[in-house]
Amino acid sequence: MNRRITSWYSHNLGTEMPLVAYGHAGHPLLMFPTAAADFLEYERFNLIDAIAHHVDAGRVRLYSINSVNRYSLLNEGISPPHKAAILTAYDRYITDEVLPLIRQDVGNGDVQPMTTGASLGAYLAANAFFKHSDMFAGTIPMSGSYDVREYMDGYTDDNLYFNNPVQYLSNLDDDYHLPRLRHRDARSIVILTGQGAFEAPERSRELSAILHTKGIPHTLDVWGHDVAHDWVWWRKMLDLYVDKLF
Repeated sequence: MNRRITSWYSHNLGTEMPLVAYGHAGHPLLMFPTAAADFLEYERFNLIDAIAHHVDAGRVRLYSINSVNRYSLLNEGISPPHKAAILTAYDRYITDEVLPLIRQDVGNGDVQPMTTGASLGAYLAANAFFKHSDMFAGTIPMSGSYDVREYMDGYTDDNLYFNNPVQYLSNLDDDYHLPRLRHRDARSIVILTGQGAFEAPERSRELSAILHTKGIPHTLDVWGHDVAHDWVWWRKMLDLYVDKLF
C-alpha cells in the first residue's frame, strides 16, 4: 500500500499538523481520530489494515489527521470560550488547509471527500460534513455523540453553536445547505452505532431524528447488543460500508 506522511505549520491552529495518506487511486476518505488520539491511531489499531483491500484495489484513498480534542473539548485547563474558539480554528484548518491538500494530491480541484471517524472522531467527521455540505460528499460517523455541550459547563456562544450538530441542524432552515442536504442520497450519510458496552445508541438516534424532521435522507444502522464501543466493531463497520459505498 502506498503510504505517505506530510506535516506543515497550520496558520489556523498555530502548531505543526501532520497527515498520513494511504493509497494511489479512488475516492478520498478523510479520517478523524478518536478522543485525544493522533493521525496514526487508525493504523495502530489495525483499522487501516481492515480496509486495506479496498485501498489496494484503488477504490478509496485515505487521509488521516490529528484532532484538537486534547486541546479543546478534553482540556480541563482552559475556559469554555477558549475550547469553542479552538473548534472554529480547527474547522478552518480542515477547509482552508486539509481539503486543498487532498484535492491537490488527488489531482482534482473539485473532488469532495467523504468523512469518517469513531467516538469523538465521529463528531468531528459529522460536523465537517454538515457544516460544509458543498465541500464534502458525505459522512460515515461511528459510535458518536453529536452534542458537545457536556464539555462546556453550561457555556454557549456562536463558536460552540456552529460546531454542535444537534443545535445547528435542529434550526437549519436556509436556502443553501438545507436543499443540498435534502437532495443527498441516503447512502451519503451513514450513522453507525452498536448497543453494547459503552455504546450510546440514543445519541445516533437523536441525530437521525433531527435529520428526519428536516427531510434529509440518511441511513441509521444500529448494530446489536453485543456490539461494543471498541475497535473490533469499528473495523467491521467501516469495511462493510466502504464496500457498499465505493
